[in-house]
Amino acid sequence: MTPEPKSHLIDFYGTECKFCIKLEPLLKRIEEELGVEIERIEIWHNEENKKLWKKMDDGFCGGVPLLINTKSGKKICGYAEYNKLKAWAEGE
Repeated sequence: MTPEPKSHLIDFYGTECKFCIKLEPLLKRIEEELGVEIERIEIWHNEENKKLWKKMDDGFCGGVPLLINTKSGKKICGYAEYNKLKAWAEGE
């Protein structure tokens, strides 16, 4: 059975992904400044998580990082600058 996300802000990532690593400090800043939690789901080394990513990606990105705001439906594929991440987290 494929797990369901626990949070409405989701970061699908790969452990060794250089763009995911570069994105992490910005995501931590978003969490601190907005008081939100971003659920991080690693897909490169976890088959169940990969199934969930594939379902939620639905052909949008095809890779990581993939950020999804399940409340607004907004997705970001790949690395993004802070202002775009903040707007995504706020549902804009």
